[in-house]
Amino acid sequence: MKRMQRAVGAVVGSAVGDALGGPFEFGPQGAFSARFPVPGAGGEMSGGGGWDPGEATDDTQMAVLVAESLLERGGLDLPDVFARFQRWAAGEPKDIGLQTEDVLTNGMPWDRAAMVHFQVNQRAAGNGSLMRASTSAVRFAAAGRETTMEAARRIAALTHGDRAAWEGTAIFHELVRLTFEDTDPLAALPDILALVHPDHRGRYATVLAPDWHPDQATEFNGAVWPCLGSAVWALRTTTSFEDAIRAAIDLGGDTDTVAAVTGGLAGAYYGLDAIPVRWTQPLHVPLPGFDGRVLRLADLIHLAHRLAGC
Repeated sequence: MKRMQRAVGAVVGSAVGDALGGPFEFGPQGAFSARFPVPGAGGEMSGGGGWDPGEATDDTQMAVLVAESLLERGGLDLPDVFARFQRWAAGEPKDIGLQTEDVLTNGMPWDRAAMVHFQVNQRAAGNGSLMRASTSAVRFAAAGRETTMEAARRIAALTHGDRAAWEGTAIFHELVRLTFEDTDPLAALPDILALVHPDHRGRYATVLAPDWHPDQATEFNGAVWPCLGSAVWALRTTTSFEDAIRAAIDLGGDTDTVAAVTGGLAGAYYGLDAIPVRWTQPLHVPLPGFDGRVLRLADLIHLAHRLAGC
C-alpha cells in the first residue's frame, strides 16, 4: 500500500472514529452495536449528545490545530501550537477536557502552564494529548523513530505535565511510523516498549500485552494508558477498519477518544480506501475561535497530503 494512502487513512480515520464515538461518550458498553446491530447497514453517523451527524469533537479540532501550526511554521513551534490551543479554548468549543481547559486558561506561559497544573493537582495522565496525535504522527513519521517519539513527548507536554501522557503519545507516534514502513506495528511493540521511560514502561507493557482485555483496566479509559491499550486491543482483535471502530466504541466510557485513537491506528493500517464512504461523506470539523471555519473531508485529505509530503 502506498505511504500516502496510510497517511490520509490515519488523519481521516481518527476524525471518523471521533465523530462516530462522540454521541456515545460516557455511555455503557455495547451501546453502539445495540443501536446499529447490523454492520454495514448505514445510519451510524447520526449525531446525538449535542453533536451533529458527522461532527468531530475536540479531539480532531486540536489535531487540526497542531497540523496547521506544523505546516505554517515549517516545523515544531511549541509556543505557536499553545497559542492556537488558547485561541480555540477561548472560542468556547462544545467539549474541552477539564485538565486541558485549566492549562490553557490558567494564565501561565506555554512552557509552565502544564507543569504548574500537574504540581498543583498531582493528576495529569488523561488521554487529551493522545487524542490529537494523528496529524503530528503523520508529519514526523519520515523523520525516524527517535525524532517522532520526541516530538510526541514535546507536544504532549504542552497540556499534560505527567510523563505518562508523553510516553503514551510517543508510542502512538511510533506505531503509526512503523505502519507507514509496511511493518506490523503490533509485532514491534516489545521494541517500542524498550524506549518508554522506565517509570512508565510497566503500565504500558501491561495494557499493550497480547492477552490484555479492556475489561482488565484498573482505571477509566479517559486515562492515557488504558485508552491506548483499548485502541491497540481493538486493532489486534478485528480484521477491518469498521470492525475496529465498532469494537472501540462498544467499550463505552470515553468513546470519542478511544475511537479516535483506534481510527488513527486502523486508518494507517488499512488505508483510506478501507474507511466506509458513508462515514467520510458527512464528516466535518468545526474550529471554534477561528472565524467559523469548518473543515470537511477534502480539507482533511489535503491536510494529510501536506503533512506527509513535508
